[in-house]
Amino acid sequence: MLLPAEKNLRAVLARFAAARIDHDALPTPETSRMLEESSDTLRAMTGTHTIKDALRAADAMLEQYRADRSGITQADETLAA
Repeated sequence: MLLPAEKNLRAVLARFAAARIDHDALPTPETSRMLEESSDTLRAMTGTHTIKDALRAADAMLEQYRADRSGITQADETLAA
């Protein structure tokens, strides 16, 4: 499975978190729809069937991004700037 771009994964996680908070604070049809849409997107991005598994997979992906970045040397970072 291809990993989604880190910024896209983080954006979907942020949308999910905001939708979850909004829906928990004051459930409406709109907050329910936003929660369902962000959940569906997160599950699709991670290739999972449940939101619990999707969040676990997203955490693992973020850890992989962090590990990949830690392998970059100072010289590589200077050249990238």
